[in-house]
Amino acid sequence: MLSEAADIVSGMTTISPRGRTELLRPDGGPVRVLVVDDEQSITELLSMALRYEGWQIHSEGDGQGALRAARELRPDAVVLDMMLPDMDGLSVLGRLRRELPDVPVLFLTAKGSVEERVAGLTAGGDDYVTKPFGLEEVVARLRGLIRRSGAADRRAGSLLVVGDLTLDEDSHEVTRAGEGIHLTATEFELLRFLMRNPRRVLSKAQILDRVWSYDFGGHANVVELYISYLRKKIDAGREPMIHTRRGAGYMIKPAV
Repeated sequence: MLSEAADIVSGMTTISPRGRTELLRPDGGPVRVLVVDDEQSITELLSMALRYEGWQIHSEGDGQGALRAARELRPDAVVLDMMLPDMDGLSVLGRLRRELPDVPVLFLTAKGSVEERVAGLTAGGDDYVTKPFGLEEVVARLRGLIRRSGAADRRAGSLLVVGDLTLDEDSHEVTRAGEGIHLTATEFELLRFLMRNPRRVLSKAQILDRVWSYDFGGHANVVELYISYLRKKIDAGREPMIHTRRGAGYMIKPAV
């Protein structure tokens, strides 16, 4: 599945709701997103990334299924491919708007197809991303659309905290016991993924998939290398927070 989607989905850094600004419906329930694409590998990757936000995800592979699901689910946002097997995305959007006039729609369009993008926005689409796309970009654009639509309330903040270690997702500042720690971009992303999943063992494969892109051509030992870099900066001279579970992976938890 992952290899099939590598040409379309790139630069993935998936995220979890732990410790970041959470979006909830006004009734306190999870945000609902409908994902529509006829390529199952794409809908599965998108759904996985969006569920890390704590959202409720439903996927469909054609226009008729999308319209039925929209009537039943009443989504807060829709991710809609322009090219579907039974009808094009513009036709789906037109019928969708008659029932859900205010739902934000994010189009997935072909790379370099200016005509598709213009047509989608002119027809009432709210935003678009072009294939190949990064999952982090799709998540960010959806969060912006949902916030602007007023469909959800913001909760929590941008600060991740595990024990005496803090990471600010907005300013990219990291401190332990009040002391600033300088990290490279990759070290920051690795630490962020660990801190979004405290006390959870993450395998090398999971870390490669989340921190590096799915089509990354290196080997799992790059994870060991960057874990060692983080330990030198986070744990050096202190009670360790980053732990190895032999044969399973790595985890972060507050120091004893």
